[in-house]
Amino acid sequence: MTSTPSTPPTRPLEPQQRAIIIGASSGIGAALVRELARSGYRVAAVARREAKLQELSDSVNTAVAPHSVNTYSHNVTDYDEIPTLFQTIVQELGGLDLIIYVAGVQPSVTVDEYNFAKDRKMVEVNLLGAIAWLNQAALRFERAGQGQIVGIGSIAGDRGRVGSPVYNTSKAGLHTYLESLRNRLTRHGVNVLTVKPGYVDTVLLAENAKNPFWVISPQQAAGQIHKAMQRRKQTVYVPARWGLVGLIIRHIPSIIFRRLSF
Repeated sequence: MTSTPSTPPTRPLEPQQRAIIIGASSGIGAALVRELARSGYRVAAVARREAKLQELSDSVNTAVAPHSVNTYSHNVTDYDEIPTLFQTIVQELGGLDLIIYVAGVQPSVTVDEYNFAKDRKMVEVNLLGAIAWLNQAALRFERAGQGQIVGIGSIAGDRGRVGSPVYNTSKAGLHTYLESLRNRLTRHGVNVLTVKPGYVDTVLLAENAKNPFWVISPQQAAGQIHKAMQRRKQTVYVPARWGLVGLIIRHIPSIIFRRLSF
C-alpha cells in the first residue's frame, strides 16, 4: 500500500469533516470524492489503481483546495492490511466522520455460464471487502457515539435475477449487512445509509447492460447520495424513481419472476 499524506488546510472558523471513500478512482467513487471535497470535506481516497487516484487528487486539489484529498493505493481483497491502513488513514485525517464503500466488480456473465473464479471475485470485492472496511468504522463510530456509514449496493440486489446470480447475491448480502449495522448502531448515534443505484454511466454499465434506461451520470448519483447523507436517510434509491421499480420487483410472485429474462 502507498499513501500521500498531506497537511490539512487551515479552516479556523469551520470544523472540517473527514471522510474515507473506498473504490474512489472512477465512477461514483471519484464523483463522491469531488462532491465531498467541494462541500468542505477532507477526503481519503482509497483504490487499487494508483495512477487514477493520483490524477483525481491532483485535479481536485487544484480545482477545490490544496490538500483536500489524500490517496491510498489498496486492493480491498488484501483483508489483513485493512485494520492497520484504517488506523493510519484516520490518524492522518485527524479523525473520521464518514466512510463510504463504493468498490465493486461485475464481470460479464452469460446466462449459461457458471464461473467460480468470477463469482468468487464478486463476493470478495463487493461483500467481504465491505465487511472488512466497515467493521473497522463501525467499531470506531460506536465508541465515539457518532459518525456515518454509507454502502453502495444496487437495485440488482433486491431479487435473484437470471442475468448475474452472484452479483445479485453480493449486493443482497451487502444490503443485509448494512441493515444489521444500522440496527446495531442507530442506538449509538451512528447513521447507516444503504444506497441502491439504478443505471449509472460507468464501466460496469457499459459491460453488463444491453438496453439501459433512466441512465444518470456519476456526478448526478454523487449529488443525490450526498443529499441522502445530509438528511440521514437509511435506504435510498438513486434516482428515486427506482424505488417504485424496486417495490414492484420485490412483490412479483416467484413463479412469474423466474420466467423473466432480466
